[in-house]
Amino acid sequence: MPDAVSHKGRIVEAEGRMVRVEIVSESACASCHAAGLCGMSESRKKIVEVPTRFPGEYQIGEEVEVCLARKAGMKAVLLSYVLPVLLLLILILSLPKIGLGELAVGLLSLLGVAGYYLVLYFCRDRLAEGYEFYIRKR
Repeated sequence: MPDAVSHKGRIVEAEGRMVRVEIVSESACASCHAAGLCGMSESRKKIVEVPTRFPGEYQIGEEVEVCLARKAGMKAVLLSYVLPVLLLLILILSLPKIGLGELAVGLLSLLGVAGYYLVLYFCRDRLAEGYEFYIRKR
């Protein structure tokens, strides 16, 4: 499905109407042949909870793909990267106009972005409603 973002994973638990899938998030360095020598490789395991109508179809240890609609992925990128950068630029460019010094501008700009992420954190449950994962067998 070209309009979906997918990630390979392994089912670790299936109970009720929820299936938990473990995905391994790797940095670009993790796939490098010299990653073991360099020590810069980064790989983290994440558990994603995916609601499903038929949890009995899936077995623990089964390889699957966890998918998310591309539109929802773009919304996540917008909220987590684009808007904070725009906020930072607006603050950095507008605060000196009111006569603040460089140190104050830098600190207030960072506080503004930190405040933005704090608001996102407190709204996480409401934001999560707009993201629906689904499982596709491999």
